Amino acid sequence: MKILGINGSPRKSGNTRLLIETVFKPLGEAGFDTELFQIGGKKVHGCTACGKCREIKDKRCHIKNDIINECIQKMIDADAIILGSPVYFADVSTEMKALIDVAGYVTRGNGHLLKRKPAAAVVSVRRGGQLHTLETMNNFFLINQMIVPGSSYWNFAYGKNPGDVLSDEEGMETMQTLGENMAWLLNKITG
Repeated sequence: MKILGINGSPRKSGNTRLLIETVFKPLGEAGFDTELFQIGGKKVHGCTACGKCREIKDKRCHIKNDIINECIQKMIDADAIILGSPVYFADVSTEMKALIDVAGYVTRGNGHLLKRKPAAAVVSVRRGGQLHTLETMNNFFLINQMIVPGSSYWNFAYGKNPGDVLSDEEGMETMQTLGENMAWLLNKITG
């Protein structure tokens, strides 16, 4: 089974990546394959509501959105998904928002392609806005009929500079527990 982690931070090796990798650790130990896909910092476009993806039904966005289309295909192929974003003005990064809007429209309009896949969100935050950011990603999961495992606290960790989240002991424990709970859920689903 494959778990796809999508990094919505333009900082390729920043705090958001560290959080995703921390969730990956117990998943890897449980025998699951993991893949990290970098969307943050890439040239992406939000949905224009042109409707072509629903008309043509080829599981793709029809504006020039190659990175998003690659990511959508990886989401379809994955058995579980982790979205990660830093907080930008109390919400997800621009790249993550584009992915949510486009992938949501494409996958729902092509037969609910993400239905019943386990999914979780993680957030790196400097100071505030983390709950709304987490809610944005969780709303994407819920409207797509995905299964969202919980953890020991909300899935965020504090850190300003790259690596700072490692000092947030409770945040890192939350990521570890999230990975353990996702592994448990995946084993129950496939067992």
